Amino acid sequence: MAVSPRKARSIDHLVLPVTSLELARERLGRLGFTVAPDAIHPFGTENACVFFDDGTYLEPLGIHKREICEAAALKGNVFVARDQTFRFRRGDEGFSGLVLATKDADGDHNAFRKLGISAGRKLEFSRVFESASGKKNTASFKLAFAADLRSPDSFVFTCERVQAPPAKRGKLAEHENGALGIAEIAMGEPNPSDFQYFLQEVLNQRDVNAHSFGIELLAANANVAALTARGLKAWYGIETGCHGRGLRFRAFSVVVKDLGKTEKLLKKNKVASRRIAQRVVVDHAPGQGCVIAFEEAGK
Repeated sequence: MAVSPRKARSIDHLVLPVTSLELARERLGRLGFTVAPDAIHPFGTENACVFFDDGTYLEPLGIHKREICEAAALKGNVFVARDQTFRFRRGDEGFSGLVLATKDADGDHNAFRKLGISAGRKLEFSRVFESASGKKNTASFKLAFAADLRSPDSFVFTCERVQAPPAKRGKLAEHENGALGIAEIAMGEPNPSDFQYFLQEVLNQRDVNAHSFGIELLAANANVAALTARGLKAWYGIETGCHGRGLRFRAFSVVVKDLGKTEKLLKKNKVASRRIAQRVVVDHAPGQGCVIAFEEAGK
């Protein structure tokens, strides 16, 4: 019997710890993003997301009530525990988690356990979602976690949208900078090939593009790159914090309609940026804990 080829998973969203949602909202607004209303998780965290028309989104993640977070972590909530770990080791701002879409979080959890990469128990929860018009609905999710013990500053989970808000977010997905979706996620690691197996399994992608700057794997809707210090500098201009072992999420790139217009908007809003290859790159700043790049659709 022929074995069915693997189908690569899609990027769902990115987890971006922030000091406060107010600070993130101000900074992301200056970058030209539309930021959704604040939403509170039942386990003490909160977010204010940036939604894209392709279904992907950014999740700036804040602490709503620390005592609830701590209690949830003690009870085995992996999402909160990993957020606490990241903040302890890396500070209150950055890029801690890559989230992949799934229709079967239960199956993913069992697979991660068999592969030896499970980060802990599944998580099921619901929260209130508010649309751009102010209408409130309930959204429910089921998460399955994966991690590599050699990488304490990053984790991955699959997200099953059990009861999801409308796929089209309306005005919440309309951005002054012309953003359409996530194009690439970039990690740093001195020897990226050491983590090839882990990335292949979580992305459900066997094909790897290995080169002198690192390795790249294609998710169904974006590129995932693990880069050396030379690679991070060449593609994103990152020159600091590139030498520790273990995968760390360092940057991501967003597709926009017109790169020239995006660049003009950043200049108008007094946001420093620079051109690297076919991208406009913005260094991290308060409220924006990692490098963000913009690239034009179809380029």
